[in-house]
Amino acid sequence: MIERLRALRMDTTPLRASRDFRLLFLAGTVFYFGAMVTYVAVPYQVYTLTGSNLAVGAIGLVELAPVLVFGLYGGALADHVDRRRLLVLTGLAQAAFTLVLAVNAFRDDPDVWVVFVLAVALASCSSLQRPSREALLPRTVAHDQLPAANALSSLGMQLGLLGGPAVGGVLVAYVGIGWCFLVDVSGLVVASVLYLLMRRYPHRDETTPPSLAGIKEGMSYAFGRRDLLGTYFVDIVAMMFAAPVVLFPALADQVFDQPQLLGMLYTAEVVGALVATGLSGWTARVHHHGRAIVLAAAAYGAMIAVAGLMPNIWLVALFLALAGAADMISGVFRSTVWSQTIPEAMRGRLAGIEMLSYSIGPLAGQVRAGLTADLWGVRAAITSGGLACVAGVGITAGILRDFWSYDARTDVHAVAEREVRRAAGEA
Repeated sequence: MIERLRALRMDTTPLRASRDFRLLFLAGTVFYFGAMVTYVAVPYQVYTLTGSNLAVGAIGLVELAPVLVFGLYGGALADHVDRRRLLVLTGLAQAAFTLVLAVNAFRDDPDVWVVFVLAVALASCSSLQRPSREALLPRTVAHDQLPAANALSSLGMQLGLLGGPAVGGVLVAYVGIGWCFLVDVSGLVVASVLYLLMRRYPHRDETTPPSLAGIKEGMSYAFGRRDLLGTYFVDIVAMMFAAPVVLFPALADQVFDQPQLLGMLYTAEVVGALVATGLSGWTARVHHHGRAIVLAAAAYGAMIAVAGLMPNIWLVALFLALAGAADMISGVFRSTVWSQTIPEAMRGRLAGIEMLSYSIGPLAGQVRAGLTADLWGVRAAITSGGLACVAGVGITAGILRDFWSYDARTDVHAVAEREVRRAAGEA
């Protein structure tokens, strides 16, 4: 029994074995923490300056185009230039733009247009940066350590998602919005220094300069692999149908008349994901990653559906936590498929395409949830979305049989990448 419990414990081998993974992990954690402090500050500042919920919602709209465009271009760039250098430069650029946000916030009469312009600039830099980070992670650890490395990377993000908003809320309430941006600037500078301390990882083969043709080549590769398509579509389906975040204010205020517990709803999924991450040691012994993704995503939808039926807000939070745990498991296995099977020369561009999947799903999900809630009510919108997620994930698995039957031990792409890494001395 004790041995079984130990087997559940998170595998921290990548942190112990790889200096560069430690640097990458710390940089990512600091980055997400600072970003989430700013995530609290920007909407609050826009609302206080305009008094308009529409203006707050418009922030996401102006950020969407940069995410889509620069995500794809950043992926192509990551497959050609020094990825570490790109991480440092884009991190420092984000620090500079965030510093301007701080200066604007400390003025007696801040300009709201400055916030929108800088939101676009920050979204552009962040989208340029992320593909390089995702593409570098597999180079820092051994091939068989990738499931553990992806779980640890997820842990760092979750710590930022949990701690950043809490600190941001305190700073906004007691010292002012400008200090939120200064905290983020400090985090971005620290993260950039950590990236700089990593060793260089030259591209193994001849690279393709960033171009529309290169982006098209990456998209052709992604759509030509049904196992990869499965990972993208499952993520889109889950976020489009089941993500209930936009309905949390109405759920806390109108359904349960407990607006003071709204923060609990926002953090419940993160708490569940943290617990699941801490017990993720078993993931390294799973080889049928496609099935694991499907089952975890279906469990996510089912927990969301049940949450919508619960009679009190505490039970809703419990099932949201279970949903967060299932979503984390799905994410770990999706990341493992990507990092264990995508060739080195394609990793940046495929990371850019991955950004499309997690950008499109939540945006469409907000629209779906809002319309459904207006038509049928908040509870019905949450439960029907969860059930639609279960059905959509099942249909995806049924159509993409190669995805459902994926086995890391025998998949031709996984075997080929394992041999390449062994020959390069990285396994």
